[in-house]
Amino acid sequence: MTAVPLSVLDLAGVSTGQTSADALHGSIRVAQAVDDAGFDRFWVAEHHNTLTVASTSPPVLMATLAERTSRIRIGSGGVMLPNHAPLVVAEQFALLEALYPGRIDLGIGRAPGTDQFTAQALRRSPDGLSVEDFPTHVLQVMAWLGDNRLKDDPLVSRLVATPSLSTSPEVWLLGSSGYSAQLAGMLGLRYCYAHHFGGMDPVMVFELYRSRFEASPALGEPHAMLATSVLSADDAETAEYLAGPARVMWQGIRTNRREPIVSPEEAARRDSTQLDELLLSQMPAVKFVGTHDDVVERVRELVEVTGVQELMLTATTFDPQTKIDSFTAFAERWRA
Repeated sequence: MTAVPLSVLDLAGVSTGQTSADALHGSIRVAQAVDDAGFDRFWVAEHHNTLTVASTSPPVLMATLAERTSRIRIGSGGVMLPNHAPLVVAEQFALLEALYPGRIDLGIGRAPGTDQFTAQALRRSPDGLSVEDFPTHVLQVMAWLGDNRLKDDPLVSRLVATPSLSTSPEVWLLGSSGYSAQLAGMLGLRYCYAHHFGGMDPVMVFELYRSRFEASPALGEPHAMLATSVLSADDAETAEYLAGPARVMWQGIRTNRREPIVSPEEAARRDSTQLDELLLSQMPAVKFVGTHDDVVERVRELVEVTGVQELMLTATTFDPQTKIDSFTAFAERWRA
């Protein structure tokens, strides 16, 4: 089987003893490393009101990442559209595309990436936060970026996102549910499934996407990407040890006890009874943990059974170098 292209999703996680600046510069380090290693895309997420993630504004961070890398595509994984006026998103990404033509991806998500109280503070009103508004807002953003399917929309017809659009970002829909997969298919857009935290069978998700796909001005046939979490090392015991911080963080998310990412030493010191083993077994903090060869082989099987065209890796680690080592080792074996 031909190896599909590799990409990376990064959250700019804040570790114990770090500042937000440390976390953001760590994300830049990872982007530069995977750029040099030949990865296709580097996406950053949007999260708010948390002690764990420094990536609150993807467009701001993307501008720095694009400037500090040379060839890799830089994108949002994603912009949580309910938090923002569609025109603002279109303006931000039209500007990024003008500065770095051919290197910008706009990944759009439906979840707020935070609690509803924070979401209302971001939007200043509950208007536009419902699922019913989401498809129209996606189409508005696309229209202002050159893919206008809303000919009679009064906002679209009267407003422009940039004075002279020459190229457009590549637009993706992101999600962890059947809804987003079907919408991506109906709109004829690229689709990325968040397998790293999604609870659905990825085979079924991509079948939904392909079954509802309609060719569009943006895309003639389905194009799917799987995002999953990996962490590998020379031996399985070391990999499990390095995955400890991710398990502690995931448990904190599920129990609403947010804290910065702890060290592997601290994670190992915590009594196992503090972690809900049943919960972690049902929704593992890291989908694939083990030796480099073992992880690559298991991920290869998943890619083959889902039939996706691209693969995106993510990981929660205490330090950027652990992430870099795991990703680059994966890439070397993936292409072998």
